[in-house]
Amino acid sequence: MKIQKILNILTLLTGAIAITVISLWIGKQAYSWLPPQAAAESKLIDDLISFLVTLGAFIFLGVTSSLMYSVIFHRAVKDDFTDGPPIEGNVTLEVVWTAIPILLVFWIASYSYQVYEQMGIQGPSEMVHLHNPLGMQSAYADPKDTPANALAEPVEKIDVLAKQWAWVFHYPERDITSTELHLPSDRRIRLALKSQDVLHGFYIPAFRLKQDIIPNHAIDFEFTPIRPGKYRLTDSQYSGTYFATMQANVIVESPEDYQQWLAQAATQEPTPAKNQAAAEYAQTSHQSVQTGWVTVPPAAPPLVNSPG
Repeated sequence: MKIQKILNILTLLTGAIAITVISLWIGKQAYSWLPPQAAAESKLIDDLISFLVTLGAFIFLGVTSSLMYSVIFHRAVKDDFTDGPPIEGNVTLEVVWTAIPILLVFWIASYSYQVYEQMGIQGPSEMVHLHNPLGMQSAYADPKDTPANALAEPVEKIDVLAKQWAWVFHYPERDITSTELHLPSDRRIRLALKSQDVLHGFYIPAFRLKQDIIPNHAIDFEFTPIRPGKYRLTDSQYSGTYFATMQANVIVESPEDYQQWLAQAATQEPTPAKNQAAAEYAQTSHQSVQTGWVTVPPAAPPLVNSPG
């Protein structure tokens, strides 16, 4: 009897170790499911997702393994229709399996809020906290995840205007306007987000950044791009008929290439940018037979130095 008990404990420990190792491996795979980490802040989100996947895999494998073990080793023999032993409730066990989920929920909530606070996503709730001395800061990453030269360089300031249905980016130091968002890599970026009409959402999946933009209210938003390349900015909020066309390229390049682009754009005269929403609306408004719902006329195509 004692040997059987020892074997059961060893089996339980071996199974727990195996499940833990497999869960950690699955959690590591979660990084490959996501877009590349193009901003220093993206590591915060990816670590949180990996943690949640690891925890979820551990719970799933633990429950499934327990069920399989019970089915295989503790099932009734063939043609045994007798009742099982009349086991009474175990208070200790009930307390344990109630306390563990509560502790897990608090653990997840604490970690998630820590990441949320570090990211500093404000959104519409910022209006509530305007006079709150504990109001959150703009997005930032842990210093160890940010290139050293990014902290020493001055912050690059860019104005972002969202409107139905276009993104307009203005670089005040050079007085340049573009429909593409050009950013220097390894430099701190500060965006002044504004909406001309309705609620919009500034969302770059590769940066893991999402910020709601409120009409008639400027929101400062900071982050640090770290991976050169072309990414996509989209409106995460439904803003009307043509909101699906409200997308823009985000170009992350070296500081030298960024300065070269600024210098080249400064030599170009402002011209109307291509705007898919305005073009589609003009096409449908000239049709002899009107179909579909009445929609808000898109804003006029912005005048930009660099149409992208």
